[in-house]
Amino acid sequence: MGQRFFVDSPVDSDRVTITGSEAHHVINVMRAAVGDQVTLFDGSGSEFQAQIQSLKKNAVDLLIVDQRSSNRELPSPLTVAVALPKGDRQKWLVEKLVELGTSTLIPLVTERSVAQPVTQALSRLQRTVIEASKQCGRNQLMKIEPPQTVTECIALATDSSRRIFAHVQADPVESSIDHHFSNLPELGVVLAVGPEGGWTEEEVEQFREAQWQPASMGSRVLRIETAAIALVARCVLQDGWL
Repeated sequence: MGQRFFVDSPVDSDRVTITGSEAHHVINVMRAAVGDQVTLFDGSGSEFQAQIQSLKKNAVDLLIVDQRSSNRELPSPLTVAVALPKGDRQKWLVEKLVELGTSTLIPLVTERSVAQPVTQALSRLQRTVIEASKQCGRNQLMKIEPPQTVTECIALATDSSRRIFAHVQADPVESSIDHHFSNLPELGVVLAVGPEGGWTEEEVEQFREAQWQPASMGSRVLRIETAAIALVARCVLQDGWL
């Protein structure tokens, strides 16, 4: 797939200039030369073969020589609503969600949340989305929604999607993951993962009243990011989405 770079505005002509960290990578890390070719993407679903025309101190001018639509998305949307873990574990979580094809991430604000999804942190995570997309070949960026409470998340989730919440106390037979992830609907799946302290009884009752399905995570208590990645991976593998 070669060297891939993100353009933060739509590519709508045959001339493109990249600046900032992307230009720094081309100039100082890749040590590219005029005439070298790279791959660009702008989040629209297409990718562009481009030739370097000039290298400046903080900018790279390129000529688009080819455009192709390369769809590497899942066949149906996959939304993950999660109470974010602390520190660098947030970055790891976002990176893996992007690699597995997650369409949308909703930072959840729960009764027992320990990491608040503040604007500065979410901005850093958006950069992680771009870097992970460059690495794995996705041409559409995973969307990070504004933070939502459990009540807001439940209200916004469509009745036509499969709605599942990870629950450590769920019955392992009635809450079989294999059952949840068979014959997935076209409108997709919404997965909810709570904080390390677990959902409160009130939050669990909210999910149940809204007819969300509990998913057993086995006999061991998993960290937030482990539970989220395990659910997503099982979802995309179970129904042949990968």
